[in-house]
Amino acid sequence: MAASSQAYRPERAILELGDGFYDPVAAADFPETKLRFRNDRAAAQIGLDALSDTDWLAHFGRFQPLPGSLDQPLALRYHGHQFRVYNPDIGDGRGFLFAQLRDDRGRLMDLATKGSGQTPWSRFGDGRLTLKGGVREILATEMLEALGVETSRTFSLIETGEALERGDEPSPTRSAVMVRLSHGHIRIGTFQRLAYHRDAENMQRLIAYVLRHYFGEEAGEDGAVRLLDHVVRGTAKLAASYMAAGFVHGVLNSDNINVTAESFDYGPWRFAPTWDPGFTAAYFDHAGLYAFGRQPEAIHWDAMQLAVALRAVSEAPPLIAVLDTFGEHYQPAVSNTVLWRLGVRPRDPESDRAVVQAVERGLRGETASIDRFFFDSFGGQVPESQGAAFDEARTILAAYQPRADRSHRYWHGDAPCSMLIDEVEAIWAAIDRDDDWAPLEAKVAAIRNMGEALG
Repeated sequence: MAASSQAYRPERAILELGDGFYDPVAAADFPETKLRFRNDRAAAQIGLDALSDTDWLAHFGRFQPLPGSLDQPLALRYHGHQFRVYNPDIGDGRGFLFAQLRDDRGRLMDLATKGSGQTPWSRFGDGRLTLKGGVREILATEMLEALGVETSRTFSLIETGEALERGDEPSPTRSAVMVRLSHGHIRIGTFQRLAYHRDAENMQRLIAYVLRHYFGEEAGEDGAVRLLDHVVRGTAKLAASYMAAGFVHGVLNSDNINVTAESFDYGPWRFAPTWDPGFTAAYFDHAGLYAFGRQPEAIHWDAMQLAVALRAVSEAPPLIAVLDTFGEHYQPAVSNTVLWRLGVRPRDPESDRAVVQAVERGLRGETASIDRFFFDSFGGQVPESQGAAFDEARTILAAYQPRADRSHRYWHGDAPCSMLIDEVEAIWAAIDRDDDWAPLEAKVAAIRNMGEALG
């Protein structure tokens, strides 16, 4: 690695927890490494944007350690409820924590992988990632970041030259290794594992680690309760932001919920074309457990599992009291995220809630495109072309002040930037058929343009 910039601040904080939390592992030795995507915008925030492509491939394709950070990758241990069934046999099965650093806001950040090879937690999996899966994660994270959702960012995607067999898509298919930049990888399932093993000592150690490094607090006697409060507040906001974005994660298991409430790990995600509460992303979600309209309930349920796990070191009543505040944090968060996407300033809780309810009724009544509605209505004026179902929203929004105008070039286009499944498949088809990466590059540029316009 070339001389690091002053912005590069490596960390090794995870080692404070001790080897009961992870397993040292080695990355797979891939046949080749072709750089397909490097996120220099994210890299600049951790002082790595000056890396040459050669050094980038060495660190994020061959996993040579970053100076001053971890000497060896670590596969993290955790449990989790998967579709409400408890599974004690999971952990980092095709990824690992590669490095920790501070970003330009001083936050502790992780560089972690997907598709980097087998670990002790791989079970019967090959530890690999399809190239299509990596492309889909780029699209999901870029779109969510632009729409104001706290999300991990796809940092790197490198094609690795292996042919993978998969039962749910055409095979053999191309392989890749992905690196994500995330504000921590401590999951609700990390706490569940300690509760399962009745390991109160390490539970207290983990509480102290999370409070110190992610929330700037020392644990104290009420550390478990304060930790749960942070998670409930954060996950309520996350659920609200999913709804305003029209996003369906698809697999909201407790091992996929980060205690920093940053969305991550995108598999069968979708953006809903219309406001359909029953819309699902995963073909295997037959009961609609994680359907669009059930996501707040699902995320609240996961927070409940954290409260259950924290009973190992805390009395129940204060945990229950915190858990019961999820709704009171969720409601204003929904209002704020919807008003932000509408481009208007909040007024008062009652009026803001009325706007959200009127918009939702309108979207249901007209089965209108979510993206088209917000695109046409940015600034608070719903055009007549959106139909009579939005008359109530028009009336209420008349009293609202815009937070931004429509001068940005994005608003002068003919259509909103969307990310529906047909376009995802078309972008992948160009890569798969012709090795044509131009549609992906153009889409990322269009998404970032939208993000600038939204502010």
